Amino acid sequence: MDIKFVKADALKEKPDSSTLGFGKIFTDHMFMMDYSREEGWHDARIVPFANISLHPASTVLHYGSEIFEGLKAYRTADGTVQLFRPMENIRRMNVSADRLCLPQIPEDLAFEVLTEFVKVEQDWTPSASGTSLYLRPFMFGNDETLGVHAVHNATFAIIASPVGSYYKEGINPVKIMIEDEDVRAVRGGTGFAKCGGNYAASNRAGERAEKKGYSQVLWLDGVERKYIEEVGAMNVMFKIGDEIVTPMLSGSILPGITRKSCIEVLKSKGYKVSERLISIDELAEAMENGTLLEAWGCGTAAVISPIGEFCYKDVKYTVNNGEIGEVTQMLYDTLTGIQWGNIEDSFGWTYKL
Repeated sequence: MDIKFVKADALKEKPDSSTLGFGKIFTDHMFMMDYSREEGWHDARIVPFANISLHPASTVLHYGSEIFEGLKAYRTADGTVQLFRPMENIRRMNVSADRLCLPQIPEDLAFEVLTEFVKVEQDWTPSASGTSLYLRPFMFGNDETLGVHAVHNATFAIIASPVGSYYKEGINPVKIMIEDEDVRAVRGGTGFAKCGGNYAASNRAGERAEKKGYSQVLWLDGVERKYIEEVGAMNVMFKIGDEIVTPMLSGSILPGITRKSCIEVLKSKGYKVSERLISIDELAEAMENGTLLEAWGCGTAAVISPIGEFCYKDVKYTVNNGEIGEVTQMLYDTLTGIQWGNIEDSFGWTYKL
């Protein structure tokens, strides 16, 4: 597909890496492409970063017809920019699109426009340790009608933001509150899709947790309020005895790409990994008897986030003396080592521009 490029009149000054934070600074350009049932995907363009104009009756504003992804570009020691498992994000986005009745994008087209956009903005990829260029592809329905139906017109866009650590704590262990009132998702719903509504509905519990001094919430299933699902915006894993346990993908849990990568790394190193139901009672028992040795969240934004404390029904449990565990550290070092090109990518996960 031909991609029209309109260069920004004035390019922004690149920020100091120490001031990046997460998702607060944006690059000079953005990618956009339109869809209609009559024309399919068309009018691909890279244009100056700017506000998007929407009709007041636009579908996304009234019925939440929106999906998104998150992935990163990394600057290696030799100055090369590379992506980490981009096809996994493209495929997952199409799964989300199918669930919300949004148009899917052919994989080769999605890969083409993503890589071309990153090439245009690659100078924004920082080189300081722990930094990267966060990429946010997203799609929304923009039918100009209040009727409820599958989307006939949509827009696909990509924006980019140079980022540092997702959590102000960095790789230090975070404190997690176990949520037993609100639920994140149920089977048959949109829990497995990466759509905005899932995150908006989680904010109330997140706010409660933050007021109590916790970084995230640990979600329980929406039916029995018994089985562990996710940690905030991440998947979660536990080392109980000699077993690594992560909740099985039941349809209400996001199939994380970092989660998948962790499982593949762990199995390659001989760890016993179980994807299964794990109840809050089992976790509480493991915390009480000391067999819960490590716990961590995993996701694109933070990569690996060690958990140093859980709070359940106002009872606090410390994990691994509030320190980073051996397996947690190994996963962080391995994944970030591959992402930044510091260790060999024996899995074939990276794509160099």
